[in-house]
Amino acid sequence: MKRSILIGLTLVLAAAGALLAQAAPKAQASPALEKILNRMDETAAKFRAAQADFVWEQFQSVVKETDTQKGKVYFRWATKDLQMMANIQDPTQKNVLYSDGKVQVYQPTIDQVTVYAPGKNRADVESFLVLGFGGGGHDLLKSFDVKYEGSENVGGVQTTKLDLLPKSPRVRNMFDHILMWVDPARGVSVQQQVFEPSGDFRLAKYSDIQLNQKLPDNIFKLKTTGKTKVVSPQG
Repeated sequence: MKRSILIGLTLVLAAAGALLAQAAPKAQASPALEKILNRMDETAAKFRAAQADFVWEQFQSVVKETDTQKGKVYFRWATKDLQMMANIQDPTQKNVLYSDGKVQVYQPTIDQVTVYAPGKNRADVESFLVLGFGGGGHDLLKSFDVKYEGSENVGGVQTTKLDLLPKSPRVRNMFDHILMWVDPARGVSVQQQVFEPSGDFRLAKYSDIQLNQKLPDNIFKLKTTGKTKVVSPQG
């Protein structure tokens, strides 16, 4: 799977092996950090589905420009399969589906689906997808050094701010660190910011978050046509 696609998914679409790695001792956490991690654990234990409006901002340091995308994102566990659909509505319509261990990007304007198979990176992709949306708090300690940064008001929500530093050198080659703002009342992230070594960063803002409402199956299907072209890039 191409590195650019994995980075793009980080914001939902949300490191390495966080859900599968060996557990780190809970004693490493400070009382304030332990409190928010426990709250996220409680949410994760009951998590079945989520939906939210989003604004994704990508800052490119070389050209000093910010690209913004807006839309709606959906998550659910179907048996043991994690599914995610991001409906990007602005500035250009695009649908990004993660299901059955693969990523499919549908561009209606050219009627084309691009399929990416994560392969050995599947655990990486899924752990990013649930980062702050159904992922357990103490799971973070398995792949990140997590620092409590106090509280901060984000969009009218008094959040707990966490700074995540990847433990894996391979992941640090992609991401310097990740800031995550967690709503302590619900145990979910309302904002995330991912910093890359290049100086680029991605900021994701989530609003109108709804947890554990039943989502229809057709949400997690691409609405293609009989003439849709399907391509699968290599590398």
